[in-house]
Amino acid sequence: MLTLHTRVDQAETVDDELVLPYDAREKSRLRARLASGEEAAVFTIRGTVLRDGDLLLGDDGRVVRVRAAAEQVYRVSCDSPRALLRCAFHLGNRHTQAQVVDLAGGQFLRIRCDSVLKDMLEGLGARVEEEQAAFEPESGAYGGGHHHHGEHNPLAPIPVRQKIHRPSDPT
Repeated sequence: MLTLHTRVDQAETVDDELVLPYDAREKSRLRARLASGEEAAVFTIRGTVLRDGDLLLGDDGRVVRVRAAAEQVYRVSCDSPRALLRCAFHLGNRHTQAQVVDLAGGQFLRIRCDSVLKDMLEGLGARVEEEQAAFEPESGAYGGGHHHHGEHNPLAPIPVRQKIHRPSDPT
């Protein structure tokens, strides 16, 4: 199984892709299948979020590109920038992860599906529609964004062998 443990800024060739929904891209330990079907283990420092387009170096020298999978989300749009800002404020007040999208067709928010939030947003006058799209929420005030220090950026210590310790295990 391929182990992915280091983020790189660039690569001459990309050998495979790892397509994941947002929930999987924010896990610190992950077992997944590459686009080719090969199994891979991803080890990151807790709190690391893999973003669409990130390049990961494998233990065998291969490079894999991370892709954000399309998933079921809500598209939140309003008739005015002020109304959209008001919706963003109320989502932030509830610590809801949100993606701010600014396309030629207009500005909108994207959030995970949640019927309570949908009712709140519609109560604020927003249009809330389900769609299949990649979810890339803002990293937040303390998220730090991407920090690339040099060519190679280890994501986490690479475990040789992980053992789960249970309270019943002898010490």
